[in-house]
Amino acid sequence: MKKKLVFATNNAHKLEEIRAILGDKMEILSLADINCHADIPETANTLEGNAHLKSEYVYNHYGLDCFADDTGLEVEALDGAPGVYSARYAGDGHDSQANMQKLLKEMEEKNNRKAQFRTVISLIEKGEEKLFEGIVRGEITREKRGNSGFGYDPVFQPEGFDVTFAEMGSDVKNKISHRARAVKALCDYLSKKS
Repeated sequence: MKKKLVFATNNAHKLEEIRAILGDKMEILSLADINCHADIPETANTLEGNAHLKSEYVYNHYGLDCFADDTGLEVEALDGAPGVYSARYAGDGHDSQANMQKLLKEMEEKNNRKAQFRTVISLIEKGEEKLFEGIVRGEITREKRGNSGFGYDPVFQPEGFDVTFAEMGSDVKNKISHRARAVKALCDYLSKKS
């Protein structure tokens, strides 16, 4: 019997990415699968806080073991911004194009292009919470490159690569990304327990 876990997200890209990373190790249910259509508020001022709010909501309302993540792009020259506000950096619309335009504009005069993507996962099982983190370092490019991926992928080039996340394709990205690293930590933990 495969373990079932709810992934507390409405983001179809994230769900697809997580299912691809986990393969057949676990059955991942979406919020839609459990008939949760709430827009769970992400009102914390840290990635850890937002991940916790989402997993706690599902656990408290549905009694199901679940995990939630929050991811931010942290740019050194912008003192860690956009960080926890990455999805709504250019306003509340969750518009990736507008977010990238704003970021590239703010980075125009900056020579320090260092940045990192950080994902935090909050897992709640039987009422107990564990946190997992994944980080991938890299830099912000001077223009958008590539068509795959989502979010800031066209402007983020990970260390050790000469292509952006959006140019490398999901097979490679899903092996090296911040989310992949956080999910690997989650899976290692879950497989030790089972």
